[in-house]
Amino acid sequence: MKQKVITVLIGILLTGCTSARKIVGKTAQHNFATALYDNQFTGFLLLDPVSNDTLSAYNSTKYFTPASNTKIFTLYASLQLLPDSIPALKYSTRNDSLFVAGTGDPSFLHHYFKDSTALRFLGGHQHVSLYLNNFQDEKFGPGWAWGDYEYYYQPEKSAFPLYGNVLSLYNENKIQVRPSYFTDSIVPIGFSKNRELEKNIFYYAKSRKDTTEIPFRIDSTLIKNLLERELGKKISLTNEMPLGEKNVLYSIPSDSMYKRMMVESDNFIAEQLLLLASSTLSDTLSSENSRSYVLENYLSELKQEPRWVDGSGLSRYNLFTPESMVYVLHKMYREIERERLFNFFPAGGISGTLENWYDGGPKPYIYAKSGSLSNNYCLSGYLITKSGKILIFSFMNNHFRQSSSEVKKKMQQVLEMVRDTY
Repeated sequence: MKQKVITVLIGILLTGCTSARKIVGKTAQHNFATALYDNQFTGFLLLDPVSNDTLSAYNSTKYFTPASNTKIFTLYASLQLLPDSIPALKYSTRNDSLFVAGTGDPSFLHHYFKDSTALRFLGGHQHVSLYLNNFQDEKFGPGWAWGDYEYYYQPEKSAFPLYGNVLSLYNENKIQVRPSYFTDSIVPIGFSKNRELEKNIFYYAKSRKDTTEIPFRIDSTLIKNLLERELGKKISLTNEMPLGEKNVLYSIPSDSMYKRMMVESDNFIAEQLLLLASSTLSDTLSSENSRSYVLENYLSELKQEPRWVDGSGLSRYNLFTPESMVYVLHKMYREIERERLFNFFPAGGISGTLENWYDGGPKPYIYAKSGSLSNNYCLSGYLITKSGKILIFSFMNNHFRQSSSEVKKKMQQVLEMVRDTY
């Protein structure tokens, strides 16, 4: 008798799951048949990672411009290649000289991280020689908008970043400049541009009250000068590092950098993380090396090989499918403890780029990475249903002409339906 009751209960549960699965699939498909999606390109994939069932799929194997959803792949690459603490620099000592090579660590003198590990280390040596020829990337990624050179979200990449590679300006009775090295480079007038294209000449009117971050142009002499000012002593540039194995100095916990990249959608950190990752593979800093290595050694089973050209998603050359996004999210879900994994992502209604969207009441139901470029909005991550199940999804929208708010509202309706149904 007891066995019969158990069998009946299992049957009821299975029937309920099957029914919920059908409702989710049909409702999602009906949504994509509405007029909103007539003149845009949309892809969607919803996976139950426990049963490995696909609950809904729509254009899920088609390629999309992912925008900052690209950072999901950068996160995965970083988790595979970087240690628990960030490699701040590589160094060798010869006689009384310290030879230093940058690793691309973006935390050095960064206003958010406030870490002084590398600065103290360099300050403890009398003779410092800085090697910068290991940088084998371009300062901008392929397909980046050249006209965005003056905006905070597109700093130049470099082997030895300082201050996040941006100049900070704000007004407290007089214009404050960080780093102060650029004080004489500020023109206190209103102008259509924040900075000259090819020069470190910046514009900030005396009447302004906002805090502005402007990328500065980078070359080896500037890096040397900025570092000398911080250290309070002269350093030299060298064209080669001594032969032999190099030591590594470590700085901040890697997880703190991953969270900053994902929650705030920090493009600069994303780009530098791929350079950092490449520093663990060789002495050459090349984001292409990191991307190729990860695709070949960790993601060779992807059914649709992505076109992955940068770390941040600034480039419209990037092409990923919803299925590829879900595949990587699923791998991280299997390999990383849940609380740690979800902590990397913006929480709906709570934090970062999702603070004003996907509010779940007392507890978030969405932990996901958004991605925005003009006429594109994507969201990929994890969804917690009211029944306590965790689902993995990728929802990608390209080429729409209406406001992104309208697209987000429709997406939210679909995701709330999944939350409440399954």
